Order: sequence, then structure tokens, then C-alpha cells
Amino acid sequence: MKRKIPLILIAVLCMPQFSCNDWLELFPPAGLTREEFWQTKEDVESVVMAAYTFMAMDGNLFKYGELRGDLITGGSSQSDAERKVAQSNIYPDNDMCKWDQFYQVIDNCNEVIVNAPLVRDKDDTFTEFQMQAYLSEAYWLRSFAYFYLVRIFKDVPLVLEPSISDDTDFYLPKTDGEEILRHMIDDLEAHRKYATSEYPTLRENKGRVTRGAYDALLADISLWLFDYEDVISHVNDLESSGTYVLMPQSRWFELYYPGNTLESIFEFQYDQNLNQGNGMYGLTNRFSNNYYPSQRAIELFATEFSKEFIRGEEASIKKYGDDEYIIWKYVGSSAGYTRSGFNQSSCNWIVYRYADVLLMKAEALSQLGRFAEATEILNKIRQRADVPFLNLPDSKAAYEDAIMEERALELSFEGKRWFDLLRMGRRNNFSRKSKLIDIIVQNVPSTQKRILATKLSNPLGWYLPIFDKELEKNIALEQNPYY
Repeated sequence: MKRKIPLILIAVLCMPQFSCNDWLELFPPAGLTREEFWQTKEDVESVVMAAYTFMAMDGNLFKYGELRGDLITGGSSQSDAERKVAQSNIYPDNDMCKWDQFYQVIDNCNEVIVNAPLVRDKDDTFTEFQMQAYLSEAYWLRSFAYFYLVRIFKDVPLVLEPSISDDTDFYLPKTDGEEILRHMIDDLEAHRKYATSEYPTLRENKGRVTRGAYDALLADISLWLFDYEDVISHVNDLESSGTYVLMPQSRWFELYYPGNTLESIFEFQYDQNLNQGNGMYGLTNRFSNNYYPSQRAIELFATEFSKEFIRGEEASIKKYGDDEYIIWKYVGSSAGYTRSGFNQSSCNWIVYRYADVLLMKAEALSQLGRFAEATEILNKIRQRADVPFLNLPDSKAAYEDAIMEERALELSFEGKRWFDLLRMGRRNNFSRKSKLIDIIVQNVPSTQKRILATKLSNPLGWYLPIFDKELEKNIALEQNPYY
């Protein structure tokens, strides 16, 4: 079923409140038709930058990746919708089930993919090299948005055309999530060669899509699909570039303050001085009452329980008093004090860094039975953290447990934990589903453990329902089976 609406660039013409990048301050002017707008390379550039802006939703990326995990707990200011997600007490009217911002990113990217070649015919200064570079950014951002959608909702509509067109189909059914990700891999592999390896500035190198970001995303999607040889190949490509290194022990916290380190592959950029503020300080500072380290996180990092000095107190968490800890990565400064002034809302959101992709490779190697190579990577990460080397039995389960633990230690509160646990639970036809359930139920009161374990026993319940308003708008959509 199709309908026609005026060719007004609604999604891309909405002036964002801020841009995530200060290297470009171009935004499409409101009220232009497609024919009036798509004229120059600057028009293409502005829509690409708008896609970055829509995707830079650090608070939501944190919540989607941590709420249902075991490393955070909510405070009195946590919203009711977020609390219900954390408790797996989720209904289709929950605001956390809205996917519109992801589809705004996708629509912006679709606009670029369709219209950039047309602009190339109109603007003699718009070179083929420039066009392909912008297209490479659009394909990466679209793939990244779909990767989140599939991990959050499982099956979603696959939209590959701009939403505003005479022949747009507004009533698309869901497409199988794995099929979507295979399509994204094809796109990424086809356009990786056009991605740049280096931009003029540090913020662009870390805040815009590079070939390294392509390799990291390809490795991540491949790991989700359990294509282990592909994971290793993509990480090898990233390693061979020689661009990224692990930060030394003494400079580990520079990953978060000031950010954009040699270890960073891609991070969304924030700078409150430029009116580009993030939300993580507001979610994790001492008096926010939103999110705190869970008891499990305290046992991982607090000196009372742990020997994690590089990643422990004054790094991943900070202790203020008996039973009073806060998440420190987005609040602290390198001097050990709370961020002040404009720095409070200027913390970047790290999407990929070198330690993350190395641990992806270790996971893939261990699942292929290449235990010695996996051990080498694990101990490289642990050496940087100044903790003892591991000596594990040659068992895939033993290595999986060790790698999940190492990822929790290294990547805590970075929006990774729930997706890591979900990947573990899905592996080998849900053979370790009980392990996922055991980990999650540790983070809830004893009175809720049995109820939560029952809810998590159905893997379809690991995904969110489709928001009820989306079902009302799209007659082709069907609710996720669990709900």
C-alpha cells in the first residue's frame, strides 16, 4: 500500500539542536523541495553531518547496552520506562521501544545514497572521490543503525529508499534480522575501499568514519553472526594499518578524559563550548540519582574486593563513602577530580577502540579452538591493566567466560555488556542460555530472581517489543512474538 506526500525533506531539514562535530556547521535550510535542495556538494555534506547528529545519542546507547546487564543499577531519578526495561517488565507502550531516531539516521543516509550521484551530475566541483567518500560515511552510519536495531528488536523493516518519494512504500513488514545484517555486510565490504584512512584533524579522525571504523563494525557484525573467520580477517585488516595502539597503563584514563586517544577507532564527539553537549555526566554524576555501579560492578572494581588498580577505583568507578560508588568514566578528570564547567558535558562516547576489537578477535579465535592465540590477546589486555596473566584449560566455555569477564572489566559502562551477554546466550543454539540467566538474576533482589529467570528463559523475550504507535502507523508490522 502506497501513498504520495509532498517532496519536502522533512527528516533532513529539521534543524538539530546541536551538531556532534564542529568541523562542519552546515545544515539543510528548511522548506526546500528535493529539487531545490540537492544542488551542490555542500548539500550532500550537510545531510551526512545531520546523520552523525541523529546517531550521537550517547544516553540511549548507554541504556540499550547496559540496562538489562549486570553492571549498573538505577537510582530514584531513573525513569519508570527504563526501570521496567531493566526488570524485563516491558510492554509495547514503553518509550524505550521507540526506534524513530535510528530510522532518522537511516533516512538521512538513504537520502545521501540516492541523491549524491545526482548532485555529482550538477556540481562540476564535486569530484567522484569526494562523492564516494561521503557515500562511504552514509553506508557505514546506515549499517551501524541497523546493527543496533537488530540487536534491540531482532527483526525490523529494512528501508533502503528515502522516506519521502512518490513511490515510497510506507507499509513495510519486518525483515529477518540476520538477512538485514548480511545485507549490511555486503554494503560495508563494497564501500570500505572508499573510506578515508585520515582526515585533516584529530576530531575528524576519531569522530568521522574511517577505514578502521569499517573494519571494527564488520568484525562486530561478523561476531554477532558467529562468522569467526571473518572476525579475524577484519581485525587483522585493522591491525595491519598500524594506526591504533593500546594506551599505556599510566594513560588509560585518557581514553575518557580528554578522549580521542591513539587507542580510539571511532567516538561521537561532544564539546559543550560549542553547544554540543552529551548526557552521560547527567546520568552518572554523584547527585544525579540515575545510574550507579551495581554490586557486581563494585566487586569487579572496588579495592575492597579487587586488584584492578588501572581499571578499578578512580578509573571505572569512584568511592565516596560506605556503599556509595559512582560510575567515573564520564564524570572524572585525569587529575582524579570531577569534571568542571563545560567539561562536564564534553565527554565523547566511545563506539570502538582497539582493546574492544582485540577482544572480539580473541573470542573468535577461542571459538575456533585456537586457544594459544586467544590467550596471547587476553594477556596483552591484562598486561596493560597490570593484572596477572590467565592460564585457562583448552575449553571453549572456559575461554568464553574469561573473555566475557575481561570485556566487563575493560569495557564497563560503555554500552557493550548486554549485547555481549546476549551474544553468549545465543551462541550454539542457546546452549549457554542458563549462564546468561544466572548472570542477570544476580543483579536483582532475591524476591525478583525467580520471576526474572522465568522471563529470560524465552530468548524471544531478550528483544524489545515494537512500540505500539508504530503498529498503529504501519499495518504491515506484526508485534514481536514474545509480546
